Amino acid sequence: MKKNRVLLIRILISMLVGLTIAGLVSEVAFRSLGNTKSRPPQIVNLTISPGTAEKVASGQSIISQDMVFVVGDTLVLTNQDSVAHTLGPLFIPPGTSASLKLNTPEKLTYSCSFEPSQFFGLDVRDALTLSTRISGILLAGIPMGLLLSVYSIIAWPTKKSASQNTPSE
Repeated sequence: MKKNRVLLIRILISMLVGLTIAGLVSEVAFRSLGNTKSRPPQIVNLTISPGTAEKVASGQSIISQDMVFVVGDTLVLTNQDSVAHTLGPLFIPPGTSASLKLNTPEKLTYSCSFEPSQFFGLDVRDALTLSTRISGILLAGIPMGLLLSVYSIIAWPTKKSASQNTPSE
């Protein structure tokens, strides 16, 4: 009975240590990546300013290539240029707007008339919530705790009781 209690305590401590290590590693990685802000899906407005076609022809880039979106965002492009532009499936005549709903996490590369490279990348990610962070910690911490408990049982076996040590007659 005492042996079972010691074994249970060892497993519980190992699980706690595993979850603690996973939580610390997760938080350090989360903070070091600088992605500490989570946001709900929103409408992201991008304006194609007047003179964009001339700037693109001269090799100037007008928008940042590091655009990251959250699943559920809607990208709204407003064309204030005198020339029609395209972004993937969107055709945006002068003075109009078009929108693109971003529903799945993926990296997209669209043909784009308002970039000198003629391509534009969109990085669509799942929204980071507290539940996704906790599930990541659990997915790493539980197996780690189980491995620690197995290791502790192998490395430091429980002592046999005095009745088990005496030879039977």
